[in-house]
Amino acid sequence: MTSTLPAVTTPTVPAQRQPAPHAGSTGRTTSPKRLRSSRPDLLLCGVLLVAILVVQGWNIADYPTLSDDEGTYLAQAWAVQQGEGMAHYTYWYDHPPLGWMQIALLTWIPSALSPESMTVGSMRVMMLLVSAASAVLVYGLGRRLSLPRWAAALGMALFGLSPLSVVLQREIFLDNLAVMWTLLAFFLAASPSRHLWHHFGAGIAAATAVLTKETMLVVLPALFITMWRHSHRDTRKFALTGAVTACTLIGFAYPLFALLKGELLPGSGHVSLWDGVKYQMTRPGSGFILDQASGSYGVLQSWLYYDRVLPLGGLAGALLLLATWRWSVTARALAGPALTVGILALLALRPNGYLPAMYVIQALPFLALVLAGGTASVTHAVLRRWRLPDEKRYLTRGRYALAVVLALAAGAYVVPRWYDGDRTAVTADANAPYRAASKWLGSEVADPEDTRVLVDDALWLDLVHAGYEPGLGVIWFYKADLDPAVTKTIPRGWRDIDYVVASPTVRRDAVDLPNVKAAIQHSTPVAVFGTGEDRIEIRQIQTAGGVR
Repeated sequence: MTSTLPAVTTPTVPAQRQPAPHAGSTGRTTSPKRLRSSRPDLLLCGVLLVAILVVQGWNIADYPTLSDDEGTYLAQAWAVQQGEGMAHYTYWYDHPPLGWMQIALLTWIPSALSPESMTVGSMRVMMLLVSAASAVLVYGLGRRLSLPRWAAALGMALFGLSPLSVVLQREIFLDNLAVMWTLLAFFLAASPSRHLWHHFGAGIAAATAVLTKETMLVVLPALFITMWRHSHRDTRKFALTGAVTACTLIGFAYPLFALLKGELLPGSGHVSLWDGVKYQMTRPGSGFILDQASGSYGVLQSWLYYDRVLPLGGLAGALLLLATWRWSVTARALAGPALTVGILALLALRPNGYLPAMYVIQALPFLALVLAGGTASVTHAVLRRWRLPDEKRYLTRGRYALAVVLALAAGAYVVPRWYDGDRTAVTADANAPYRAASKWLGSEVADPEDTRVLVDDALWLDLVHAGYEPGLGVIWFYKADLDPAVTKTIPRGWRDIDYVVASPTVRRDAVDLPNVKAAIQHSTPVAVFGTGEDRIEIRQIQTAGGVR
């Protein structure tokens, strides 16, 4: 795609439907106007999709370790399905509810057919639908940005098969859903047919992404630039105005929802959207990402533990594209993805920002696209751009040999590391302690209906299915200290609790939760599953009169 858009040359063809010209001098190929009618694209994309789903789906319930966030989102989706409200406890506007409403929709049929299957491990399978849609959109977006077919396929493979992607895309995170909607917005914004409804649809998809995970708001400038470059100058005002209007109006549905519930602003006796936003903006930071003593540095190392190629290679590619934007056609074509990576990298580099482990999910598809685009640019330079007039045959062969050597060197570096990472994902069982703890609490406790247990949300639904009372019998451990609706039901604090399931998450966060900390201190282990820091202890509360 060239940087200047053509004027209307044929009166019988509407301006918004004119395809962009082929930039032959760049070595890139013009994508088919309709990908679904291109048999080579469909075949290549289909083969890669099967490979991605096999790798991501194999052993999905057993690796990685179940997380409290996954359990929370799934429990909130369960509450929506049950008609219990927006959350399994008081909904306090920590995130817009659209994300787990989508999870509720994805898991609705499985949970209706088999209610006891509504647990984190089994419901991870539904995330394969999200991964499949996102992977296909990465390929389609690459082709719409005029990447060669092989480079679009490389981007799809980087996105779907990187060990970092395999681990994080398996998990029930709002970020994975938000990324799918963001990719759809970019895909529509880059439409070669330039229909106005494509741009309106991009605005709707962008609003859906933001209402799924509010942090996607920061990538909207990159989406706007993509839409600007791919809209026709004669209809650009209408396209951009429509997209911005659609995005804004849908986005306002969230504060309107809070306003109608009387929870927009702080007040006595109720939660508020203002307090939720204030909490997210002022939560304690995890330190500078390059400070080895900070929590953010630990998060960065956890990403690089799984894969260095995609994060570091993609970041380098994005910086190169942004630096060469003025004179590189490839850089201009990939301006949106490169700017997205740049924005997310700058936010991660805040001196004392909060950096969660799932943050990198938002960057993964764009890292893959810019890395694939950079690879295509280098390949073109080696094979075409450096070719001299009347070049000798041995020089031509030498350039092709150089391209082969570079490809083999890259493969020799990447393939063994990805093989080890993906092999761990498809063979390791990290969740045996959780399954054993769930089984013990379901079979060894005499009267679950009259028992109170503090757990992290990874086990919350397991115990609901085992007969514990939702919310008041099986208690998400944070709520024992932070939710007035729960604390008033345990007026004696830890003394009103029977068991505490001390998972790594519970032990880590108990430091700041007085009731949970006291429950652990005044309890003794009755069953321990696993070893070391990953162990799960089922601890029975001890009171002055003995076991409660």
